[in-house]
Amino acid sequence: MDDRTELSAFLRSRRARLRPEDVGLRDYGGVRRVAGLRREELARLAGVSIAHYTRLEQGRAGSVSDEILDAVGAALRLDADELAYLHRIARRPRPCAAPAERPEVPPGLRHLLRSFEMTPALAVGRHTQIIGWNRLAVAVFGDFPALPEHRRTLTHLLFAEPHLRELHRAGWERTAREHVAHLRVLLGRYRGDTVLTAHVDDMQALSPDFARMWAEHPVAQVRSRSYRLHHPVVGPLTLHGERLALPDAPSCVGLDLFAAEPDSPSERALRELANA
Repeated sequence: MDDRTELSAFLRSRRARLRPEDVGLRDYGGVRRVAGLRREELARLAGVSIAHYTRLEQGRAGSVSDEILDAVGAALRLDADELAYLHRIARRPRPCAAPAERPEVPPGLRHLLRSFEMTPALAVGRHTQIIGWNRLAVAVFGDFPALPEHRRTLTHLLFAEPHLRELHRAGWERTAREHVAHLRVLLGRYRGDTVLTAHVDDMQALSPDFARMWAEHPVAQVRSRSYRLHHPVVGPLTLHGERLALPDAPSCVGLDLFAAEPDSPSERALRELANA
């Protein structure tokens, strides 16, 4: 996977999801040779030459301006996360701080994780690796600390551990797709990170579901979300997740915190797990 291929595939995927009638163009009927808009239609909507847009879609961005990227993004109806991603992958990658080979959670952060007695909490690295956790996170999400270190990632948990799929049940597809979309955000943010790229390549080879979702090019930052879980011990469990970014920590980029609504059956179920 390289930058030119990624830029080309991303633009084609977004052009394919638009129909002429979606953007106010007349469709004169007949068989269209491509899914979605043609290149010339997209270029006209963006106000750029077909030659200029073609070079961009072929991954030859060169010194493309912010204005042209914004115009193409508007024509493709990209949302804020997708537009930010387009700007990142169309530019030369900026050097980013390399994470430690074996990332460690700073002592203060370890103390913070342990202090969350009623909140499952995870410290997550750049490659979705789980590098810190508290006891309640293990009680809710299973014995992931027992996994080999190279498989102790959020991606592996979702796509390679059957008990996580059973935990989410009907909500697994949405949760997995949200994770893939966020992973692509990370790929844009940490361009040139060969370990992150290898992680994506490994998961495509390991999981057909991951490969299918990755090929659809979802892009979305993980923010607040809700999970309806089916825990093997306490039964139904509704948790609200928050991702807290840690921008100054190159090895530990975020905290995943999960909370139940106060005085709810889910909070009582968490308390039961915490006291077990």
